[in-house]
Amino acid sequence: MGRPALAEEKTAIFAGGCFWCMEKDFEHVEGVKDVVSGYIGGTKSNPTYKDHDGHVEAVRITYDDAKVSYDDLLHTFWRSVDPTDDGGQFCDRGHSYTTAIFAVDEEQLKAAQASKDELVSSGKLKEAVVTSVLTATAWTDAEAYHQNYYKKNPIRYGFYRKACRRDKRINELWGEEAHDGVKYGS
Repeated sequence: MGRPALAEEKTAIFAGGCFWCMEKDFEHVEGVKDVVSGYIGGTKSNPTYKDHDGHVEAVRITYDDAKVSYDDLLHTFWRSVDPTDDGGQFCDRGHSYTTAIFAVDEEQLKAAQASKDELVSSGKLKEAVVTSVLTATAWTDAEAYHQNYYKKNPIRYGFYRKACRRDKRINELWGEEAHDGVKYGS
């Protein structure tokens, strides 16, 4: 009888528009240990919410790879965003709200590109997939008030998510596959 796999904490980084929404979308996934909002992809040494030109809002996920695979996280990512929108996500517009997968190593880079290629060839989406697959650059945590925003401000967060029509668009794109079957908001 073999030994059980030892848990190893790994990191995944995804940009999918508002980092508050991405936090909520990933925290329900079994094996995800932590989700932190932050900035990545730009050249500023200390980006802030008020000054993060060139960076995108993203989440850095710490996960137990004995419970959830990187491929599973990619599956969740695709079904939590509109990968066909190159102008931002939902009501948030501009570069800082675009989608991207930031691979932390060569293995993730290959897996992310293969996942994107598979999505494109599947024909599930009627428009071109514009999400970038990139090598991770320097990460900066977002300010404390952004961390766990949806938990600390559930009414404001719920209004924001509904007003942005995030779930409506995701459900239009993915149907039953939206959020891996988890429905958010009302």
